[in-house]
Amino acid sequence: MATDIQKAVERVAKLRAQAEKASAPLADAEAQLRAAQEAESARRAERAAEYNREVVETWRERADDVTNSGDTARETFLTALSAEPWFAAYVEYRAARHKRGRVLTEAQRAQTALGEVQTVPEQRWYDARLLEDMVSHADRKAAELGAEFDQELADKRDTYILGTD
Repeated sequence: MATDIQKAVERVAKLRAQAEKASAPLADAEAQLRAAQEAESARRAERAAEYNREVVETWRERADDVTNSGDTARETFLTALSAEPWFAAYVEYRAARHKRGRVLTEAQRAQTALGEVQTVPEQRWYDARLLEDMVSHADRKAAELGAEFDQELADKRDTYILGTD
């Protein structure tokens, strides 16, 4: 029985030696992987800092460019809007309200000039729901475009940091 134990001890020692011999390249490879990952993390951190410095240095010009880029679109929108028949009808409707206001103002002035007590009511202005709906819809669409632009900026930053630009 002692021989069986001795054989088992020798076999375990032999297998341990083989395992240690085989694990050395794995440990070396793992160390190389950790070093490469740390180097990549440091490279990305440096690129992120570089990107952030550039953003801080150029944000004013970029913001001005983006702000002014909407001017032509606004003019195009107003031109297209003015050509729409429904918009012309809406303008006519709003103009009638303004005309009524002018009539009321003229009547108030006439009563004042004659020294009469003012019986002409003040003009009541209220927002038409059509405009609120249009503005609300335009704001939703603009927010979607803004989110797309934000994603483009994030993608550009990530691409730069990853060094795939």
